[in-house]
Amino acid sequence: MTALLAVYLREMLILRRRLGRQILAMGVSPLLYVLTFGLALGGSVQVAGRGYLEFLIPGLAAMSSMTQAFAMAGEINVARFYLRVFEEFQAAPIPRISYVLGETLAGLTRAMLAIAIVLALGYLFGVRLYYGPAFWAALALNAFAFASLAVAMAMLVKTHADQALLNNFIITPMAFLGGTFFPLESLPGWARGALNLLPLSHASKAARNAAFGLGTPLHSYAYLALAGLAFLLLAIWAVSKARD
Repeated sequence: MTALLAVYLREMLILRRRLGRQILAMGVSPLLYVLTFGLALGGSVQVAGRGYLEFLIPGLAAMSSMTQAFAMAGEINVARFYLRVFEEFQAAPIPRISYVLGETLAGLTRAMLAIAIVLALGYLFGVRLYYGPAFWAALALNAFAFASLAVAMAMLVKTHADQALLNNFIITPMAFLGGTFFPLESLPGWARGALNLLPLSHASKAARNAAFGLGTPLHSYAYLALAGLAFLLLAIWAVSKARD
């Protein structure tokens, strides 16, 4: 537990030093999406009987939980390739699981901050939804899954530049295809089935249902929990491989 806290607190100290810049960076993309899709294009559009901006905000929160949690991979790569901090962790008596959980919880914390920023933007633009425990549980599970994946990928890539390729080929397509901007129900069956394999699709659906006061899709929560466990085990294995 002490080792886990040491890893986590290191990341939190870095976040605190950059907090102002981080908040601005986390808010730019959601603000642009709200202005372009929510107001400019979606002002007269309704989805499932609700205004498009109401539909968009839970999806943006889910997307931000993914992107900001996965952004931990970049932080780990800087520490690993340039600052040589990972070498210090290798030399210290820190169990692999403690290192992985410390970095994963740091990614989860960043994601929660990003979600709060999205919800604040929605409030400023007049969106009033219900953000209860089920809403936060869905996004926390999503953030945990992608933070765990971030640790795994940060250990497996060989250069910092390779990390950008992962963002381009994994995170960016998922952000646009995971139910953030449109309902998956409007797609053909084959496309809907394929996109339902994405964790973000389940996070968006669960978050919207919770925010709209609809039924709880328990299978989506189970899927996110299983994805988080799988990525956590992958991260532990990847740290072991990086230490060899």
